[in-house]
Amino acid sequence: MATYNKRGYKAPKPEQEKEENEFDQFSQVDASNSKTAEVFDTLDQGANKMEGWVARNQKVIFGVVGAIALATLGYVGYDKFVVEPKNEDAANEMFQAQSYYNEAMTNTVASDSLYKLALNGGEGKLGFLGIINTYKGTKSANLAHYYAGTTYLNQSKFKEAIQQLEQFKANDIVLGALSLGAIGDAFSELGQNKEALEYYKKAADYNKNDFTAPRFLNKAGLVALELGQKEEALKFFNEIKNNYRTSPEFQSVEGLIGLAQ
Repeated sequence: MATYNKRGYKAPKPEQEKEENEFDQFSQVDASNSKTAEVFDTLDQGANKMEGWVARNQKVIFGVVGAIALATLGYVGYDKFVVEPKNEDAANEMFQAQSYYNEAMTNTVASDSLYKLALNGGEGKLGFLGIINTYKGTKSANLAHYYAGTTYLNQSKFKEAIQQLEQFKANDIVLGALSLGAIGDAFSELGQNKEALEYYKKAADYNKNDFTAPRFLNKAGLVALELGQKEEALKFFNEIKNNYRTSPEFQSVEGLIGLAQ
């Protein structure tokens, strides 16, 4: 039987037919039943809803963003142009009051008058109390609470000392312990040994350094002995003996251990 070709017709090659068939398989997939298509449809719907919400609320959005930006700029500006200059002025005032205080610590003859100057000011400068009232919120005002408290303590004004020291917020490991210990001293002078013991324990635990820890462990032990709490006192003295051998308190701790046993 004779065969013929139509004009312009070329028989497909086997490989070409295979590729076309494979392509046809994918082209015939029903997109309406595809899970992937459903996901994309959902995403499209969500995106459209979001775009609509943004369009309807763009004034509110811009307002919130603007408010945050203004608040940030306001905070930075306040800190730079208000807080920093105020801290600097307070520090300048503080210098003279600290000078009176330091001199009073070494000059026992004129200590009373020097402590008064430290508290109330002199030579055109504020004292600790004036700095507290004038520069509230500054670092110097906070530190002035510590100095005012210990000044009152040295003047035997123990209630005033406690009031000032309790307002001091320590950022220094040594001053933090010293302020708590000073409150303990004030309570001890007032005859309130239970309160004194609690503050000495807090001072000793505040930071385990070789300067403040043995000092207030020793005071805690002595007050515990006065309260008849020998077992508690022995614990404090033994801690000095075992952990603070280079401290001045170590030199007398054996005798105190004997009293507590």
